[in-house]
Amino acid sequence: MCAAQPHTSWLAALSPWPAEFGLGRMRALLAELGDPQRAYPAVHVVGTNGKSTATRTIEELLLADGLSVGATVSPHVGSWSERIRVNGDEADLETALGRVRPAAERLGATQFETITAAALAEFAAARVDAAVVEAGLGGRLDATNVLGARVVLLTNVSLEHTEVLGETPEQIAREKLAVAHAGSIVVLSDNSFAHLVSEHEVILGGAREAAGAFLGRPVAAQVDVRLPGRLEWRGEDELRDGAHNPAAAEWLVGRLPPADYSIVCSILRDKDAAAMLGILAVAGSRLVATESSNERSLPAEELARLAAPFFDHVEAETGPAAAVARAHELGAPVLVTGSLYLLAELEAKEREAAWRR
Repeated sequence: MCAAQPHTSWLAALSPWPAEFGLGRMRALLAELGDPQRAYPAVHVVGTNGKSTATRTIEELLLADGLSVGATVSPHVGSWSERIRVNGDEADLETALGRVRPAAERLGATQFETITAAALAEFAAARVDAAVVEAGLGGRLDATNVLGARVVLLTNVSLEHTEVLGETPEQIAREKLAVAHAGSIVVLSDNSFAHLVSEHEVILGGAREAAGAFLGRPVAAQVDVRLPGRLEWRGEDELRDGAHNPAAAEWLVGRLPPADYSIVCSILRDKDAAAMLGILAVAGSRLVATESSNERSLPAEELARLAAPFFDHVEAETGPAAAVARAHELGAPVLVTGSLYLLAELEAKEREAAWRR
């Protein structure tokens, strides 16, 4: 290990995807760390969309009730430190990563396994009363499926990652709800998949009901949770939202203030780009296609070709920052969407530019 390399830089360089999905390496990593996930009860948040907002809402509701709370979400938009929070504040990420790095390197842990283990170990070190943990991909084989959670919240289900999770909503729901273990209370947004967890106590609702199920009583507190890259206004004429699949795009378009937006968009190649573009076209007549540095990102030119049937005016601009600037030239307001990776890249570039000034 290179001692001079910051732990965050080391984390960023790790592979984000395993060669094969499974829990063996994650369990081995946690065992070397003393199985920190057993030190506290947890709420496990799974679903297709809205997981980060639900996680942060449950976190705030439990904090308002006087509990010490750890929370972890993914992906981040502003910085890696968004992913590990203790008692409402971001944890010291270098310390949290330093705690797990030797074992993670020895075992060849992936990026997500490492940051998840760091979060779980940080919560144990802080002696939290509760952890609220957002799943990464799916549930059954996700690195977070080590909790034995007191409460499992399924936010919603739509078709995504079908090559891993299944080709129907029920197959995907089954994969996600596999994180419900003996004794877990399951909170569902509706009755569609209640038959998959018939052996569990099932409650209908969302984040508030999940927090109440954890506490064993209704919660009265009102909280206002705002996350980077989720309906986030930048100034008066630019809105950013990481809608990354058709269901998320539908949700976004239904909440936009009426206007003819100039849209900046980057979409990953494993998403239904045509469906997303058709939905986004309701919000604006102009689109600037761009791409993030994520290896799964559609090239800007390819995305522009897909967008041409849906918009009056389409351009391709490889650089995200240049794409946003061009959209402003085409006319405000500007909507930046399609991928949280796009928003994270813009945020990083803007922080770097501010630092250089």
